[in-house]
Amino acid sequence: MAIISCRDASFAYDGRVVVDGLNFEVNKGDYLCIVGENGSGKTTLMKGILKLNRPKTGTITTAESFEANSIGYLPQQTLAQKDFPASVYEIVLSGRLSSRGLLPFYSKQDKEIALENMEKLGISSIAKKSFRELSGGQQQRVLLSRALCAAKNVLLLDEPVAGLDSLVTAELYKTIQSISREGITIIMISHDIYAAVEYASHILHLQNRQAFFGSATDYKESTAGMLFLKGDTKDGLI
Repeated sequence: MAIISCRDASFAYDGRVVVDGLNFEVNKGDYLCIVGENGSGKTTLMKGILKLNRPKTGTITTAESFEANSIGYLPQQTLAQKDFPASVYEIVLSGRLSSRGLLPFYSKQDKEIALENMEKLGISSIAKKSFRELSGGQQQRVLLSRALCAAKNVLLLDEPVAGLDSLVTAELYKTIQSISREGITIIMISHDIYAAVEYASHILHLQNRQAFFGSATDYKESTAGMLFLKGDTKDGLI
């Protein structure tokens, strides 16, 4: 059974339909990249997947395994978040809040999971450092580690490498691919189409409608994929 199933769906923002004609499925273990020009409906759809925005038409359904306390979400960073005055460990551990229920304190298991994900992201050595003192790449690793603390089944990422240099970007993409290989389902918004077709298993291309959905291999041979990869869209490369 699909974790997420979208049927003839459209989503609106401020009363205006932003994206429509959506028909796709996400299955367990998929690594889906959502691509498209600015304003094509990517973030609006992500909010729909998170159930923060109901479809204007059609349906989007999720399996029982897709619950608020079983998914990790890494949104785009704001300037305020980049200057957050907390330690790396405190921020990562806060990813366990949704799993804590009514308990007033973090459990031993919560702390073990936080330390495990810090090790996985290579940030254990900076556990006591202030988040605001870190580089952009280190901050993204901290936030990804935090999202992993919440993720039992699904990880949602909105432009996780935005603003990072090419070396840090490549390292982070490899880390995300490694997480995918562990069985976590990944849904990621990306402007980096070349990385998307290299690492993702599936591509959803939006142009205020569904221009393509299928495997990354098929996307490279599709009309939408070939035009986008060559930067031959009406708005050019992103």
